[in-house]
Amino acid sequence: MSNIAEEINKRRTFAIISHPDAGKTTLTEKFLLYGGAINLAGSVKGKATARHAVSDWMEIEKERGISVTSSVLQFNYGGYCINILDTPGHQDFSEDTYRTLMAADSAVMVIDGAKGVEPQTRKLFKVCGMRGIPIFTFINKMDRDANDTFELLDEIEKELGIATCPVNWPIGCGKSFKGVYDRHKQTVITYSDTEKGTKEGETTVIPISDEAAVEAAVGTERKQVLFDEIELLDGASAEYDIDEIRRGKLTPVFFGSALTNFGVEIFLQYFLQMTTTPLARMSQGSLIDPVDNEFSAFVFKIQANMNKAHRDRIAFMRICSGKYSADMDVKHVQSGKVMRLSRPQQIMADERKILDEAYGGDIIGVFDPGIFSIGDTLCVPKADIKYEGIPTFAPEHFARVRQIDTMKRKQFVKGITQIAQEGAIQIFQEYNTGMEEIIVGVVGVLQFEVLKYRLENEYNVDIKLEPLPYEHIRWIVSSETELDKIVGTSDMKKIKDLKDRPLLLFINEWSVGMTLDRNKGLELSEFGTA
Repeated sequence: MSNIAEEINKRRTFAIISHPDAGKTTLTEKFLLYGGAINLAGSVKGKATARHAVSDWMEIEKERGISVTSSVLQFNYGGYCINILDTPGHQDFSEDTYRTLMAADSAVMVIDGAKGVEPQTRKLFKVCGMRGIPIFTFINKMDRDANDTFELLDEIEKELGIATCPVNWPIGCGKSFKGVYDRHKQTVITYSDTEKGTKEGETTVIPISDEAAVEAAVGTERKQVLFDEIELLDGASAEYDIDEIRRGKLTPVFFGSALTNFGVEIFLQYFLQMTTTPLARMSQGSLIDPVDNEFSAFVFKIQANMNKAHRDRIAFMRICSGKYSADMDVKHVQSGKVMRLSRPQQIMADERKILDEAYGGDIIGVFDPGIFSIGDTLCVPKADIKYEGIPTFAPEHFARVRQIDTMKRKQFVKGITQIAQEGAIQIFQEYNTGMEEIIVGVVGVLQFEVLKYRLENEYNVDIKLEPLPYEHIRWIVSSETELDKIVGTSDMKKIKDLKDRPLLLFINEWSVGMTLDRNKGLELSEFGTA
């Protein structure tokens, strides 16, 4: 057991979140570079070069230069085994980000130093708040002209409602960005000769007490500004408190440039000291300790067609406790079936490595024959564990979807059902017509574009989307309510989801209240469960 405890305790599993273009993918690549997982960083934009970012694998991501799905990357560094969950930055995919955060123990929030807190940062932060997990902030792109450093901190505190504690401090920005000051070690760290694609470069460490050496390195004016800012900082910023950080009430802030490698390794080293070993998870009112329990896991993501040659479906699961061995039997709690997980693997973007073993904190992908759903629990056959389900976000945009070639009905139903099972979209049936009429609901309109693209490219089906005016959806909670007998409003529509659960769509929000008034005992919810 001690070997299992040792393996679990060296795991660190975190999600990396940001507004699009804040440099999240570049930062992820630099982490992999330090861990020796890759030798040369790719290009994030994708259009300018044949090398794409390591964590973006879907064709539409390579074309658009954005991440639309979460990917999972693992590497070793400094005695730690690190699992990074890279998430989509675009707000239209915030539900995928939320599911990914369910599998993480902490989050790294990347902010563009020139843009500060953007609308999407707020939404992602809100998603983090729902999980109550520790948040570490990396203010990126200091090699470009950035906003005033104190204003950036103030903005984070006001906009996101979390106290900040700078761990390092930038010396200048843009062309005059000289390096960072490490507040804990009281040293100035300057950088030179860093290249875009490699981790090589020279780092010089100077004690802040050696004023002459600091002045020689950063210049007289920069040195004076730095000393003034340190004095101000020591009097104004929140005290470092590891308990507050782990409760998600205080965010340690780091400054740097992922592109030029300024401050990236310092951030990684501090982050690994501050973040936690894999956390216990709640199952039926009890906490399941990662070390004291045998294998258990839950599915947080399903992705179809990661390998075009095999047309397979991969279920991603977070191992919550114990050790997984490739030949062991596990129980799929929702169906009660005992099974062997097929081809357990770690996935590095579109490259795969078959696993013999994995431990609490790790993320593995297994071949899904079509039985897994998001939120499902797996555990050793004798255990009584069932992790809490993952809530689904209420869609805000709806469209009726039809295939253009009626002869391709089978491919169309298969494709749209599989994409829905991944959680990228939600599909509903007209109340009385079944799958004859399919309505798609999405959190963000860009998901319609991804659906159209994937059906064409992965299933060879062209579709037509007809936007619908509905904006509000409610799940019916009260079990005794019959859909037929609900007295609604003129803008209400009755539908069912894939699991045959009844739902109501409304154009106007006031119609929800009116429908509740007209139907005694009716209970409605804004959230379903996956």
